[in-house]
Amino acid sequence: MDPKRELTSVDLAALAGELDRYTGARVEKAYLYPEDILRLKFRDFDRGRIELLVDVGETKHVRVADPENVPPAPERPPNFAMMLRNRLAGADLVEASQFAFDRILQLRFEREDDSTTIVAELFGEGNLAVLDGTGSVVDCLETVRLKSRTVAPGAQYEFPDARFDPRTADFEAFAARMDDSDTDIVRTLATRLNFGGLWGEELCTRAGVSKTLDIDEAGEAEYRAVYDAIQRLDDRLTAADLDPRVYHERGDGSDDGGDRDSEESTARRVDVTPVPMEEHAALHPVAFETFTDALDDYFTNFEADHEEDDGGRDRPDFAAEIEKQKRIIQQQESAIEDFEAQARQEREKAETLYANYDLVDEVLSTVRSAREDGTPWADIEARFEEGAERGIPAAEAVRSVDGSEGTVTMDVGEYTVTLRVADGVEKNADRLYNEAKRVEEKKDGAQEAIAETREQLARVKERRDQWDAAETEDDESEGEEMVEEEDDIDWLSRSSIPVRASEQWYERFRWFHTSDGFLVIGGRNADENEEIVKKYLDRGDLFFHAQAHGGPATVLKATGPSESYDEDITIPDRSREEAAQFAVSYSSVWKDGKFAGDAYAVGADQVSKTPESGEYLEKGGFAIRGDRTYYRDVAVGVAVGITCQPETRVIGGPSEPIEDRAETTIEVEPGKFAQNDVAKRAYREFRERFTDESFVRKVASPDRIQEFLPPGTSRIVE
Repeated sequence: MDPKRELTSVDLAALAGELDRYTGARVEKAYLYPEDILRLKFRDFDRGRIELLVDVGETKHVRVADPENVPPAPERPPNFAMMLRNRLAGADLVEASQFAFDRILQLRFEREDDSTTIVAELFGEGNLAVLDGTGSVVDCLETVRLKSRTVAPGAQYEFPDARFDPRTADFEAFAARMDDSDTDIVRTLATRLNFGGLWGEELCTRAGVSKTLDIDEAGEAEYRAVYDAIQRLDDRLTAADLDPRVYHERGDGSDDGGDRDSEESTARRVDVTPVPMEEHAALHPVAFETFTDALDDYFTNFEADHEEDDGGRDRPDFAAEIEKQKRIIQQQESAIEDFEAQARQEREKAETLYANYDLVDEVLSTVRSAREDGTPWADIEARFEEGAERGIPAAEAVRSVDGSEGTVTMDVGEYTVTLRVADGVEKNADRLYNEAKRVEEKKDGAQEAIAETREQLARVKERRDQWDAAETEDDESEGEEMVEEEDDIDWLSRSSIPVRASEQWYERFRWFHTSDGFLVIGGRNADENEEIVKKYLDRGDLFFHAQAHGGPATVLKATGPSESYDEDITIPDRSREEAAQFAVSYSSVWKDGKFAGDAYAVGADQVSKTPESGEYLEKGGFAIRGDRTYYRDVAVGVAVGITCQPETRVIGGPSEPIEDRAETTIEVEPGKFAQNDVAKRAYREFRERFTDESFVRKVASPDRIQEFLPPGTSRIVE
């Protein structure tokens, strides 16, 4: 069977309950890995060190990890991690909760000076949002701007529309939800009740109901059996009465009854659940004391368990990806049905107001008149109750009044409607029509999303067919030596790209290699400008600087750090011009929104930290003596790209040399968008260009891309 890659709603409900036992633990440090894994290191009085891992990347899950299972900390913390450290250092975890019955975990932290909530979205592409005490987004991994919701720095965080929660619904609401379906029992549980495929089947098995039973043929007895099975499951989750299992595929050995040390436990893991599953009777279960322990065992070993063994070719799990896309389509279709039903209901409410115009107008007029006479809201509600006891139709229709909102809730036809007292019948009806229109716009957005998902599904199937065709060709040519020149590889369409990179000394600075292969480095601040000139400006090198105030000390290296200078080395004009463009592009010229500026170049011996008599040099400033070579009206220009060979990394700098070296590039120019927004958009664009999205996540995080963007605001050149 396909291995579990994401937590289900049931898993998250169980996990949230277990995480509550860690409330009171204090945050020491936060880390963010390129694979979109957040690590929070806690210190607890009773338990000591606690490591919480939140993965919103490849395997969307949360677990408390054994310290031995924690990956080494990244060498350079990205901006997102630094922001979290500033907000969470010394803060206490006060609550861990699941939003509705969705795959969203909320972690709330308190500190004397502020409150912070981390929202982990463990669905779709995955996301992390950090909220302040008012619910405003401080930062997020992915900016979301949809018709239905927005997740962006500075905006109020918006949850997805609350999904139907079968755990809290009464039987009547449950039955009504089931009746709205036009498919069979198990698919209804999976999509419309948000259990997913496996739990849909499990509940049918526990209830003794046929999975393929059509909804039209199901009656109260079947509904009641499934509903009771859900309630029994809910009772266990609520009481934290868990019995976690990690399930292994069975080998050829005998059943040992669940002994963890048996030979069976060496088989690959395929699922982890908070309670035993009848649907997994054919698998080998290994019991754990806590669900977090089980999750740690499962996901720590996930990569090793599921490495493909096909002669060195890492075949993607097309079946799992196809099932994932199909599951997303089912959920989107369910959401569209919900939007249609909600919009229809709002319109019918509006029409019902007009159909009962006199009754509604009488109630609203009565409340307005009483308020004008100074009657308190509580007295108005009491009068309606008295009128209802006397059988007055208008009073009988009133359910309640709310003085804080200025509303009255009443039964109108088949609906219970909340109306604004200050508005007449017409305005209240218009409000309902507008609400129906708003919901229909959300439906339009969902329809666009489902079209995109279907395209993704088609692309996955096409990739699978191409892979199958390639494997067939490999089989036919078995025994023949196949040599593939890397220059001819279409890296963008490769399903798996090996990561090959080494740390270089110059990566601490801004850098690029010219079209002729010369290294250019530049400082990001005054301290780095000082360091570059003092430590790395050598004989034969050229020093560049923009004429504008505020820019990097730019050095075009004639030789490497361990190489001796040879006077025969000539730096071509093309490399000099590219270095000048680099100096101008990363200066205040870009910040000011200008598209061109001047720069000059001098030799290494013309740069000094000794000022003229009576003058003073600030940190990062230098005295230039002798003649300068000027470069006038140099056009700004920066591109960011990803290289695949000989190493895999993000590179950036003047467009021409970057385009020559990178597999694909994105060009930027002065614009109105902040650095981090441009970096995130470029990251999403790169992920769309590469078939192997996991490769992009490993080598090109938004923070790495941002390192190559000029200071100030920019825009992507379309």
